Amino acid sequence: MNKIKILAGETLLYGLGSILPRFLNFLLVRLHTDVFPPEEYGVITKLFAYVAVINIIFMFGMETAYFRFATKTGADEKRIFNLTQTIVVFISLSLSIIFIVLANPISVLFEIPGKADLVIWLVAVMFIDAIVAIPFARLRLEKKASRFAIGKIVNIGILIGLNVYFLKIAFVPSVGIGYVVMANVLANAFYFLFFFKTLLSWRPVFAKQISATIVTYAYPVMLTGLAGMTNEMFSRQTLDWWLPENFYPGQTAEYALGIFGACYKFAMLMSLAIQAFRFAAEPFFFSNAVEKDSPALFARVNHYFVIVCCTLLLGVSINLDILKHFLGSEQYWEGLYIVPILLVAYLFLGVYYNISVWFKLTDKTFYGTIITVGGAVITILANYLLIPRMGYLGSSWATLLCYFSMTAACYFLGQRFYPIPYNIGKSMAYIIVTTALAYAVGMISITNQWLASGFHLIVLLTYLLIIYLLEKQSFKQAST
Repeated sequence: MNKIKILAGETLLYGLGSILPRFLNFLLVRLHTDVFPPEEYGVITKLFAYVAVINIIFMFGMETAYFRFATKTGADEKRIFNLTQTIVVFISLSLSIIFIVLANPISVLFEIPGKADLVIWLVAVMFIDAIVAIPFARLRLEKKASRFAIGKIVNIGILIGLNVYFLKIAFVPSVGIGYVVMANVLANAFYFLFFFKTLLSWRPVFAKQISATIVTYAYPVMLTGLAGMTNEMFSRQTLDWWLPENFYPGQTAEYALGIFGACYKFAMLMSLAIQAFRFAAEPFFFSNAVEKDSPALFARVNHYFVIVCCTLLLGVSINLDILKHFLGSEQYWEGLYIVPILLVAYLFLGVYYNISVWFKLTDKTFYGTIITVGGAVITILANYLLIPRMGYLGSSWATLLCYFSMTAACYFLGQRFYPIPYNIGKSMAYIIVTTALAYAVGMISITNQWLASGFHLIVLLTYLLIIYLLEKQSFKQAST
């Protein structure tokens, strides 16, 4: 069977395990924004931004290291699993103990004084996420996408059920956002049952030479992930710091953060598609790296990836008039104009993840660190300069500037060390034309929702038809 078809099929299965659960989680935005005002939703946004960043340290890049070392010729997968799992458990357990001991001062640092219990619950969320990271990676390597999907879907089902119960049935105002954190802890606890046999079969082991080699490989990956997550989350955190008082008349920085965080969720739709692709593509790239035609194969994969992401960019951007109703209050609608910018930003992030395969396959992971730290510097400077002048619109442009710069740097360095014949001109043309089309359609005002939706559907179908005609020959070649 054609390798690209296999990759596409696995991406769809991982989509069930990542996009579907995250999309269902996205539906919680309606519940959260209905129950919590923008100021409180801003606190939720901030706390989970911190969690996303710290989670990278807990996992320490071991997923990528597991793929790299488990797929080497003659590798003992079980031993590599035990080694990487041991490292993750040691790091995450050590950090968890430190955070729990320092829960009170951390609550002050997170601007939730007196809420040490929230800090402890958040630590539990991160600890469980780290403990099951390698077991989930093993499922991906073994191509058990269906089991992967079942685990993720059941987890999100529990999370949604708990959110509905806590916020609609058992809600006590004094607990407030604590219910959201508590629901995440309880939902994650399901993973202990799901991976019971795997975790029971794990044997703690440490081999000085190979463990050191694994850590040396993974450390730059962790730094890359940390810098990358900083790029993603920094704009949300710095609105608190750099947004001038009364920039949005009569509203606080927390209010602006709440609006920005809610509208950011629409950009997450692109992020979810990227994540599903990464789940399938990472083991795919490592498994096919030794093939003679792998550079051409990787180039075709990236081209089709751009086409799919451009279609998603257009579909979401021109249908915000419907999607906005997922937000619980009309207060949140004022920030919708930033969504297309963020979608383009995440598209470039997806391309970056795709073309970053070169430094993972050549064991030059420190280049990933350099690129991503550079992106973090751009993020900080751009936010510092743009937030005081443009508010959360400036944060959106900073995100796009960061991810575009990272993609460009990764491409040029990659062509030097691991040349891959990407069709950059055609891919950029797709991105530019699709973005222009999205804004052009957005400028056409149709008051009747049925007529507007019909027009948007015609635009999207026409777009897909044009792509098919342009790529018809390429599709035929890829399917043979």
